[in-house]
Amino acid sequence: MSEAYRARRAPREQHLQLRGLRHRVLQWGPVDARPVFLLHGFQDCADTFQFFVDAMSPEWHFIAPDLRGFGGTQWTNQPYWFPDYLADFEALLDHFAVSDGVRVIGHSMGGNVAMLYAGIRAQRMAAVVSLEGFGLRRSSSDGASKRYAEWLDQLHKPPAHSTYASVEDLAQKLQRRNPRLGVDRARFVAAAWSRPGALRNDLCFDPWHRLVNPIPYRREEAEACWRSISAPVLSVLGGESEQRKALDADGDTQRFHQALERVSVVDLADVGHMLHHEAPERVAEVVTQWFVKEGVTP
Repeated sequence: MSEAYRARRAPREQHLQLRGLRHRVLQWGPVDARPVFLLHGFQDCADTFQFFVDAMSPEWHFIAPDLRGFGGTQWTNQPYWFPDYLADFEALLDHFAVSDGVRVIGHSMGGNVAMLYAGIRAQRMAAVVSLEGFGLRRSSSDGASKRYAEWLDQLHKPPAHSTYASVEDLAQKLQRRNPRLGVDRARFVAAAWSRPGALRNDLCFDPWHRLVNPIPYRREEAEACWRSISAPVLSVLGGESEQRKALDADGDTQRFHQALERVSVVDLADVGHMLHHEAPERVAEVVTQWFVKEGVTP
């Protein structure tokens, strides 16, 4: 069995009651320093920011929640609605008494939460880093009746957990899916994503996330929120990201950047969508340089 990645800076774990759910939160670094919030992507969890945190200066204070329905945060066991992540993030900021000057780094879904919130609460934000958090492709209202019918059908048959034989089995699957992910990091991610089941291991996210969304993604609304962002934004892209390439084909990546008043764009060649897993040192270097340029300090 391969050895998992060994963290250089151990996180501190706590549990908070936010909006009726028990949220798991990790922290790294000095608690008296102004925090940078880390928001993970879909099916991910706070733990896998470990590689990035280890590559950053120990002077930084990071706070990373498991978003609702993921990792160690309470599951709802019912359909999820994206606006709840915005409200959960605001509740987290309120808990830590960060009323303004918010700094946030979000990956994928977490990046979308960060970017939307930065437009909705523009006065609270100081700096936003989007790691491949550029929204989804435009959707059409065609087939709305079939989509609603599919959602209703799924409610009658709750989705099943994703299972696998062992952490090592999942790590191997992650590497087959993403050859750029090193063996030690693959096993760390696999362990973070797992929890023991009765006979096998389960992926550590609520399977109710798998339901089709009866309400299509409205990119026009996202763009309206992005246009309201006043804080500086760093957009970090993966040159080998399939998600990014799909948006490029429709011109949506370009429109994402055009909607922003103050944006710096960095394209990391030979890196995919999970860039903070694959190349955390490169991401940390880019983020640190941009923070210095924007006057953002620990």
